[in-house]
Amino acid sequence: MFTILIPTWNNLPYLKVCVDSIIKNSTFSHQIIVHINEGHDGTKEWVEEQGLAHTFSDHNVGVCKALNQASRLATTKYICYFNDDMYALPGWDYHLAKDIESIGHKNFFISATMIEPKKGKDKNIIQGHDFGDLSNFRERELIQNYKDLSMHDWSGASWPPNVVPIELWEKVGGYSDEFSPGMYSDPDFSMKLWEAGVRYFKGIGESRVYHFMSKSTGKVDRNDGRKTFIRKWKITPGYFYRNMLKMGHEWKGELKNPFKGLFYLASKLKVFYKSVF
Repeated sequence: MFTILIPTWNNLPYLKVCVDSIIKNSTFSHQIIVHINEGHDGTKEWVEEQGLAHTFSDHNVGVCKALNQASRLATTKYICYFNDDMYALPGWDYHLAKDIESIGHKNFFISATMIEPKKGKDKNIIQGHDFGDLSNFRERELIQNYKDLSMHDWSGASWPPNVVPIELWEKVGGYSDEFSPGMYSDPDFSMKLWEAGVRYFKGIGESRVYHFMSKSTGKVDRNDGRKTFIRKWKITPGYFYRNMLKMGHEWKGELKNPFKGLFYLASKLKVFYKSVF
């Protein structure tokens, strides 16, 4: 059904759990492609033992280059980007596939919904439900309870796990290397799809994964992706998420071009200020 791309960087214990969850909890069969950054922890040997398709770099090239390299091995109609610190819950792919069938065109970008242990402000994440880390992961309890956590379909698909038709992936050139190792590459990819005419950005409330949270990004030297986004698109990523993608709001159909009123002008002034000062 999907080509699942999983970039990983010396994160073998989480990768094992991630791949295992996809295999045992998916409704459909999928092509799994792992991009191995360095693999000093035995990742390469394990991936080869499992017979998984993979690409390799002898140093950490980051998420963007990893995804683009791995995508060249894709053999399905849909690209699905997955983080290696995620656990796929039963039916995660069924609900995504069901929505794809109902869309009626190939100009879409859809996301699963993350369950995270910490609380925050993001309305597109089921927050504050801690089922442990790998050392104390309460997998059975998670499986028994994840369906009871309330979440509606939401607007603004951007973060993984996400699915896009391979034609769209190729049309926009995948993820942008200038955002390597990857900070703000998600809004940039969504913006490229927006510029390509996509207005169907939807998060599927019933498609769920548990996110152990930032097990790779927590150790990487971060790029200043926000400034790169502003220079490239001449708006702030916050404006794009809030006013164009309507991120986290209840899904009400395909998005429309935003009214360029005071919020748009304020965003432009903010961009000008940042570029001057």
